[in-house]
Order: sequence, then C-alpha cells, then structure tokens
Amino acid sequence: METRTVRQDAAELVRRWVIPGESRVYVLTFGCQQNEADSERLLGLALSLGYGRADSPEDAELILVNTCAIREHAELKALSIIGGFKHVKEKNPRVIIGVCGCMAAEPHRVEDLKRRYPYVSFTLEPAKIACLPTLIAETVQRKKRTFLLPDAPDAVPKIDEGIPVERLSRHKAWVSIMYGCNNFCTYCIVPYVRGRERSRASGEVLSEIEGLVGNGVREITLLGQNVNSYRSDCDFTGLVRRVGEIEGDFRLRFMTSHPKDVSDDLIACFSGVPHLAPHFHLPLQSGSDAILKRMNRHYGVARYRSIVERLRARDPEITLTSDVIVGFPGETDGDFEATLALLREIGFDQVYSFIYSPRRGTPAADYPDQVPPDVSRERMRRLLDLQCEISAEKNRPLVGQTLRVLADGPSPDGTPGVVTGRTAGGKLVHFNAPENVVGQFVNVRIDRADAFALRGTLSE
Repeated sequence: METRTVRQDAAELVRRWVIPGESRVYVLTFGCQQNEADSERLLGLALSLGYGRADSPEDAELILVNTCAIREHAELKALSIIGGFKHVKEKNPRVIIGVCGCMAAEPHRVEDLKRRYPYVSFTLEPAKIACLPTLIAETVQRKKRTFLLPDAPDAVPKIDEGIPVERLSRHKAWVSIMYGCNNFCTYCIVPYVRGRERSRASGEVLSEIEGLVGNGVREITLLGQNVNSYRSDCDFTGLVRRVGEIEGDFRLRFMTSHPKDVSDDLIACFSGVPHLAPHFHLPLQSGSDAILKRMNRHYGVARYRSIVERLRARDPEITLTSDVIVGFPGETDGDFEATLALLREIGFDQVYSFIYSPRRGTPAADYPDQVPPDVSRERMRRLLDLQCEISAEKNRPLVGQTLRVLADGPSPDGTPGVVTGRTAGGKLVHFNAPENVVGQFVNVRIDRADAFALRGTLSE
C-alpha cells in the first residue's frame, strides 16, 4: 500500500491536470449497500481532486465503475457497460476509465480487463480506495495502465480514515463500521475480494454519526459484511448502545447480521436503545440443515428459529426480512420444501431471494451436484409466489393505521404529487404529499396494503 506522502504528491499532480469547471467525474455503482458507501468515498475523493460531478459518462473525463462480484449476472452487466465506454474514450482521449469494486479484486477478471479492454486505465480493489489519486496520476503522467491484484491471502489492509465522502442523500447515510469477512460461506466470494475482517475504531464511528445527525441526517445505517463480528474497544452491542446515546431525531439501522453471532444482548437492544428501528435483517439462505451445513453457515434451523422467537418476544411488532438462495448445489426437492415450510412458519415481512450463482474460487463452484437451471427457476417461481402471499398477509393489518414515515423522495414512477418513504420497520410507503416533505418524518394513514408496498395519505 502506498504511503500518505506518495498519495499527497499524486493528488497535487492530478489537481494541476484537472481543468476547473470542465473536468468531471461519473461514478456508476453496482451491488450492495457497502458498494454504495464505497462509491460515496470514490466520489468524495474525486471531488477533492478538483473534478466536478457529471450526470452522464458522456460528460465525464473520469469514469469510475464500482462493480459487484456476488453473482455472474452482475459481472456480465458491468462488463457490457464498460465495453460501451470505448466510444466515450474515442471521442475524448482525456477520459480516464477505472474499474473499482469487488470484480476488480478477482484476478481472472482483472486479467480479462487488461487484455480485452485496452481503454480501461486501471483497476482498484475495495480495500485500496485511498489509492485513487495515485492511479489517476500514473495514467496522466506516465500514460501507464495499472492493475492492482489482491494482496497475499493473509494480508490485512489497514483502514484509511479521513477519506472525503460525498453523501448522495441529505437525510440518509451509510456508515461502514467494519470491512471484510472471516466466515467463508462456501458460495460467497466476499472474503476473497474484500479481505479479512477489520473494524473501525468506535470513536471514529461515533464522531462520524454525530456529525451526520448534526447536519440533519434522519437515518443512519451501520454497515458491515457481518456487523455482529465488530470488535474495537467495544463489541457491536456496545457500539449500538453508544450510538443510542447520541441526541437527535434519527433512526438507527444495521446490516447485515449473521445468525451464528446473534446474541441475547443484541436482541435486548430492541427494547432498550433509543433510535434503534424495529427491523432485523437476518439471512436464512436455506431451511434445510443439510444445505446450511454444506454452505458452511455454522447454524441450523433450530438456532435460527430460536433467534426469531426471542426477537418477537422482545418486540412482537418487529419487521423481519431475510435472504434465501435457491438451487444451491445438492439441494433436493425435500430441501427446497423445507425452505418453503420455514417461510410459512416464520412469516417474514419480505425475503430477498436469489438463484445460486457459481463463483470461481469458492468451494461450491466445484461441487459436482449443481442444480439444473430449469429446476432452479421453477423453485424460484414457487418461492416468490409464496412470499408474495405472506408479505401481503403481513401488510394487511396495517390498513387504517397511521405510521411515522421518513419521506425519501418523489415516486420512482414519476407520479405527480406522490412521495415514497419508509416506516420504522422499513416498509415501503407511497403517499400523496408535496415534495417539500422529503427528508422529514411525517405521519401517513395507510389506505391500502399490497405485497411489497403500502399506499397512504399524509395525515394532519
């Protein structure tokens, strides 16, 4: 990793090269909330170098594609879009194209970008965002293409504090509390592309949150691949309780939790910590003990069921959401039926479901008993149909209630006079209101409940 002096020298060189008012940066993001948070840091760094913001790649001189590697489809989509940027580079030779994120930490993808995409100037791994000025400087000064391959498997990158962040929302903020993962689920590429777990100092996290709340942010989400593994001068529960002591009118959320690490102390936070939203996202992945073991998840259905029971005993109204993988290698009809049965039993408010996607370098990619695609697709259809029924049933009792909603923005479909927001439990709400309520907490009377969204009217 470069030294801070090298980075500062590189930043100064880039600032001299950038044309004020003309040089702009465009950041395109794929993937999860952690990638969104990383993109805010990439954008913040670029703006600190003198770039302005571009609304499209055609208007940019620096294009950063922050990629996702969790599924094959995400990688292929990113590569297709990167391929289209060739024409942008041809029209403006000053354009610099960088590929960032998880895909940029996969050696075979980096080699592919190096050979087949000659207009890509560099790749940048998630753990090395602070190196962005140096990579731009190498491109500008030496016309050099730079491809950063991952460090040795046992290398633990340090955490760079002080990277400028350009928040894309004025009222909601992602706050990364840790990076990397030590769990090595057999299907997951994350430990290989984001490295081992490392936690930020609690003081840095609390200082960031205090500043955000002071600037009017109304929702803070603590991010980590497995937030329960957070360890600094306190554990994760201790951090949540300390955030709860911060004064202000805001909600606190966190994701993602691993069931193997959910403690009674964390569950107790849902009745004793101010600001903590009554929403727990708890990935299940499968309702079959045999598949969970093969996934290397370190918990069984009985433990998962116990966590749900304790959460609901603490807060009967808590919103529960989950992740499920369909078609994992070796999944039998019986395994899949066990998953459906558990969904019916638990009654999640919402489930994010995915068809298993083999990831090169993970153990599961080499399992011989891969599930045929047509079988996986049919199972996915059945799961989605079932969850749609469950979600509608969970939402139906909310009709007639008045809920406190954080107004996020105009309706995504552009319907005039309709604003979209979320309840404390994270449920999506569309309601009639003027746009000046965006960023505020408002009371909304629920008039209609669909499976994946509520419809309502602004209440006096």
